[in-house]
Amino acid sequence: MLSIEIMQGLLIPFLGTTLGAACVYILKKELKTSVRKGLTGFASGVMVAASIWSLLIPAMEGSAAMGKFAFVPAVVGFWVGTLFLLTLDHLIPHLHMDAHEAEGPKCSLPKTAMLVLAVTLHNIPEGMAVGVVFAGWLAGNADITLSGALALSIGIAIQNFPEGAIISLPLRAEGMSKHKSFISGMLSGIVEPIGAILTILAATYVLPILPYLLAFAAGAMIYVVVEELIPEMSAGEHSDIGVLTFALGFTLMMTLDVALG
Repeated sequence: MLSIEIMQGLLIPFLGTTLGAACVYILKKELKTSVRKGLTGFASGVMVAASIWSLLIPAMEGSAAMGKFAFVPAVVGFWVGTLFLLTLDHLIPHLHMDAHEAEGPKCSLPKTAMLVLAVTLHNIPEGMAVGVVFAGWLAGNADITLSGALALSIGIAIQNFPEGAIISLPLRAEGMSKHKSFISGMLSGIVEPIGAILTILAATYVLPILPYLLAFAAGAMIYVVVEELIPEMSAGEHSDIGVLTFALGFTLMMTLDVALG
């Protein structure tokens, strides 16, 4: 059984997505391009910082007994996570924001469904990241504290807030009702707590490979940042807003992890 503390920690990111999706009841129009770029840059910064401080560094610290080869689990796990997301990217039909052609196998799904799938796809590694960190804390890993795990959950929730809005508002603009747009935006984040719980259950049986799992989540998250978020942040007319908000998200997540970890 998962404790109340852990369940709360796993649901914090989902709450961020839900609150963001609820913006469809407040805002009448879709977010301006500059605002979306800024929010995407912020999300990118949070994910990169979380990958380093919450995942890769603990992965290497947890492998300290390997001496000068302590980097091996981090490298192997990172590559497996990257290739895992690359595979999903080719197997799941999805449409990135402002893109004209869908990625993945051809299908007859409506544009709105493929927009939701795109967000759902990059929520998978975030859920795994939260799950594996809590699994490390449950296992008594000295390099992972409950405060550090909660810091990651809070950081992911903060960057999930704009993601919820970025998915629900365009759906409303496409003609979907407010309620359906909200539900679609909210459900795009449900994969996170589900993925987190499954990761915790799996890690319970494979504790010796915890460093690999930490790095796996990092590789998957970095893949999403480089393949999806940064291109969206930089598309169209050049703007510094994405760069500045990336730095803001990066330093905020770094601060949370160091201060609370």
